[in-house]
Amino acid sequence: SARTLVSRTRQFTDTPIAVGLGVSTQAQAADIAEFADGVIVGSAYIRAIEAASDPQSRADAVAQLTGELVAGTKRKA
Repeated sequence: SARTLVSRTRQFTDTPIAVGLGVSTQAQAADIAEFADGVIVGSAYIRAIEAASDPQSRADAVAQLTGELVAGTKRKA
């Protein structure tokens, strides 16, 4: 699991460790933020952009997704 890999990696480096593979929800971001220094999101943004019909809708979708993901990383366990 990612949690185990991050834990093992920390034994060898002080470099911040970010994790991201299929992260698209607030809950997933919150889970990763519990053990990693950063959360990587890519395809969720592409899906949000592709689903929107015009530039303003795209910007709104990206802003909404960003807000949800940031809230997840700040959620207390």
